[in-house]
Amino acid sequence: MTQPLKLELDRSAKVPLAEQIRKGISAAIETGVLVPGARLPSWLDMASQLGVSRGTVKSAYEKLSAAQLIVASRAAGTRVADRPANIAPMEQSLHPGSFLESYLERTAGPALFQMGVPAHETFPAKLIARIRSHALRAEAAAPPIYPDPRGELELRREIAAYLAVARGIECSPSQLIITAGYSSGLGLVLRVLGLEGRKVWMEDPGFPFTRQGLELARMSLVPIPVDAAGIDVDHGIRNAPDAALVVVTPGQQAPLGFTLSLTRRLRLLDWAARNESWIIEDDYLSELQLNGRAAPALASLDRSARVIHIGSFSKTISPTLRLGFLVAPPALATRVAEVAACLAPPPGPSVQLAIAEFMREGHYLRHLRRTKRVYASKRDALLRNLRSEGDRVSVAGLTALLRLPTKAPDIVIARETLAFGMGPSPLSAWYASPEIAPSGLLLGIATTPERQLEHSCERLIGIIKRFT
Repeated sequence: MTQPLKLELDRSAKVPLAEQIRKGISAAIETGVLVPGARLPSWLDMASQLGVSRGTVKSAYEKLSAAQLIVASRAAGTRVADRPANIAPMEQSLHPGSFLESYLERTAGPALFQMGVPAHETFPAKLIARIRSHALRAEAAAPPIYPDPRGELELRREIAAYLAVARGIECSPSQLIITAGYSSGLGLVLRVLGLEGRKVWMEDPGFPFTRQGLELARMSLVPIPVDAAGIDVDHGIRNAPDAALVVVTPGQQAPLGFTLSLTRRLRLLDWAARNESWIIEDDYLSELQLNGRAAPALASLDRSARVIHIGSFSKTISPTLRLGFLVAPPALATRVAEVAACLAPPPGPSVQLAIAEFMREGHYLRHLRRTKRVYASKRDALLRNLRSEGDRVSVAGLTALLRLPTKAPDIVIARETLAFGMGPSPLSAWYASPEIAPSGLLLGIATTPERQLEHSCERLIGIIKRFT
């Protein structure tokens, strides 16, 4: 042991003490505080030092041993395992400026004003835990066979019924494929369509992770501008009439929040039918429309079976579920299921069965109603505290868009806020050409702090003023 090992336990935290000990020792090993061969205290000594039971320390040590970070023997005691000298911590292996580095930065948290994350206080933790425990027991008691690669039938039935009522989509459970979230659904569809080298319309601004996914699929991106009526379909037809695919967020455009107008919806569907192109509908936040009833899904108007609808429970329940779904047109359903079976299976049955029960008992719709009330209150409070910024602030779906002066470094400003527990998203990063894009910050409404909101907004404005 080259330096004293100091473990600080937070007894008020929800993280078990054994897990806190495991994480503390693991971090010490990764950072070199504990070198290979360093001896750790015995269970009894560590328990006495920390004021916990021996069983708590034993549990932490067993997990560290299973991860091959420590080794124990009667003669030598418990020591840090030998590791090759050229192995560095995983975080240091990331290339500076890489997409993965950016991805991990944007999804880290939880942080104030972070986008794409539901409010922690709306999550029905006790109810979900109870339902999941029932589902886990059912899974354990079931015969040990491979589950349906399309997903559990109970969940597909519940989603089909929900989509018919809430999104206006008439589909059968056989058209539904359960996925590990939106990204999983996007990857599955791109694999099935096999459009490498073909053109794809991409909203500009649009979801950066979707853009990266399309590039990884080796498609040729054509940025299409967005205005108050949504994606400019005529611009796309003029500039890339031979596109094989369009990816849109018609319910609430990501990130500007506009709803795709009926005129443009019909124009887009007509063009796709005549051109035999595909449309991926990312149903981003559509059921979380705070003002009035959400517009029906684009797929509800599709009479030529060209729209592939993708949804998830990440924004409505929790991203930790890694649970989503897609609705495939009948002609594609079998092929999508085949690819899912071989390359992209859904999450395990227990989480699917739990959410199926959550929906069947009416909890999901009640949860959505309560969540929208909470978010509307958060939105109003945030706008009140940003009123000093005047017309530079506008509501964009479940975000508040704070526009910055031209050439203000919104990416730099966003990173500067991280040190203060904030996580706004820089607007320019959502554009195909960030260097010439408008500058602004997207403030997530769901993660707007309920306490000390005035102080948080003042600090945010203070940081902005240092760069403008």
